[in-house]
Amino acid sequence: MTEPRENPSAAAQEAADTLARLTGVQQHDVVVVLGSGWVPAADALGTTVVEFPVTDLPGFAPPSAVGHAGRVRSVDADGVRVLVFLGRTHLYEGHGVEAVVHAVRTAAAAGCRSAILTNGCGGLDPSWSPGTPVLIRDHINLFGATPLRGATFIDMTDLYSKRLRALAKEADPTLDEGVYAQFLGPQYETPAEIAMVRALGGTLVGMSTVQEAIAAREAGMEVLGVSLVTNMAAGMTGEPLSHAEVLAAGNAAASRMGTLLAGVLRRMH
Repeated sequence: MTEPRENPSAAAQEAADTLARLTGVQQHDVVVVLGSGWVPAADALGTTVVEFPVTDLPGFAPPSAVGHAGRVRSVDADGVRVLVFLGRTHLYEGHGVEAVVHAVRTAAAAGCRSAILTNGCGGLDPSWSPGTPVLIRDHINLFGATPLRGATFIDMTDLYSKRLRALAKEADPTLDEGVYAQFLGPQYETPAEIAMVRALGGTLVGMSTVQEAIAAREAGMEVLGVSLVTNMAAGMTGEPLSHAEVLAAGNAAASRMGTLLAGVLRRMH
């Protein structure tokens, strides 16, 4: 088995070949990565063809974060073949950036041309109550980690597709947009760090998604990023932050999130 850290492309191809064998689907169209609290939304995406542990694919480690199921699902969404990762690997888990983006690269090797990346996050806009979905318009890579190697110059100008954001707004006209700032974690941000993010123009904060989006762009995918505001960012309410709060907000919003993603998928193809 080739490790993603050693040869990312070869490892992704091995995982894609295994995926085709386990699912009986030679090519998938769209990959969906579900973040913290989003797992219940998967049932609304379409008909499940097959589901299995992510560790059945080469190069994947089981996720350590509560709320990330560590499973892969192949879904038929009215003829659109959707590859769903129920959970993800985070950089703070210590496996390296190649492991973080292995799912996206595997999806690209499996034929996916579009990626929907979701996450649970803190919100800086007081009008976004917990349970509010927000489209990612842009991001700020606060600690600079990247899956790109060497002199690989990739344009990030329109990383989060305007076309896909427009389709999402057709599915839910109430959707707002924001700028996602990624911290390393796993500790939550401090009030001073939130003040910094606000000064930089960020409106959403989390610990994922950015490296996956970069890898998706490198692979030529069209990217849609959707954040679920699960709590107000540190210092805004005076209350402590907890992962239980993140999961509770995700579960409460699962029906709306599933309907939103299903609506986007049906408009994409």
